[in-house]
Amino acid sequence: MKKRILIIGASGQIGTELTAYLRSKHGSHKVIASDIKEGNQELMESGPFEILDAMDYNAIQDVVIRHEITDVYLMAAMLSATAEKFPMKAWNLNMNSLFHVLNLAKDNKIEKIFWPSSIAVFGPTTPKTNTPQRTIMEPSTVYGISKQTGERWCEYYFNKYGVDVRSIRYPGLISYKTMPGGGTTDYAVDIYHKALKHNKYICFLNAETTLPMMFMDDAIQATVNIMEADESDIHVRNSYNLAGLSFNPEEITASIQKHLPDFSIEYEADFRQEIADSWPQSIDDTEARKDWGWEHKVSLDEMTGIMLKNLKDQY
Repeated sequence: MKKRILIIGASGQIGTELTAYLRSKHGSHKVIASDIKEGNQELMESGPFEILDAMDYNAIQDVVIRHEITDVYLMAAMLSATAEKFPMKAWNLNMNSLFHVLNLAKDNKIEKIFWPSSIAVFGPTTPKTNTPQRTIMEPSTVYGISKQTGERWCEYYFNKYGVDVRSIRYPGLISYKTMPGGGTTDYAVDIYHKALKHNKYICFLNAETTLPMMFMDDAIQATVNIMEADESDIHVRNSYNLAGLSFNPEEITASIQKHLPDFSIEYEADFRQEIADSWPQSIDDTEARKDWGWEHKVSLDEMTGIMLKNLKDQY
């Protein structure tokens, strides 16, 4: 059977760019974008789109059958900061959508799943530096609890039913193509917008809060690479650690000041500081590099240059 892809949550921060990349790679007609709401103009005009509620099993099954889907990328989720405001809504969305797709695969209606986990699976008791692939995981947020639980179910469905589900733990993701999506690491996107618009940024994290980050192009490449890897090379069936950059607000400010010398930052930490403090500062992703050849390409200063260049026309 030829590959046909469904992206659930295609209008979101990652989904938008993943859809564009996969359509350029496989052809627009082979990549079905879907979301509960329409996406931007480019997404809507570049290929097939379905309005789809990730909570509706029958609706997902209908799209899968109608479009003869082989691979599903489940990108729909409620992110960390937003999930803390709506705990049960976040839990229901993040968990039920995963079960729907896992069960479709168990029933042989799809062949392969990508499901994103997150550094939010780690918690205050996790080693902060070079966090290992296998370590203490006691998440303290709704988002992290749902992602850790999801990892366990992915591994269970692989072991029990042979479901080919693949996952990576995303760090904070940074892109100029979509606005921040309600995550704790999203300051590292917003800061570029505010630098160009106001030449000043009020940060909701402290200056020294170092977190794992990654430029979106690297994250998209990792997502596609793990899905295209030979099944025999995938040895982690909960979720792979993934690393790129690690920096704090002070360091990203210094990077921006190389382009905008008068840019300034102030710090007014809010509830997101506690979330950030529970997460690692750097990640050991040796297994992803060994098993399926992962490597990141974009440095902090390179990312800053790309972000400012591509956002400047908006301001």
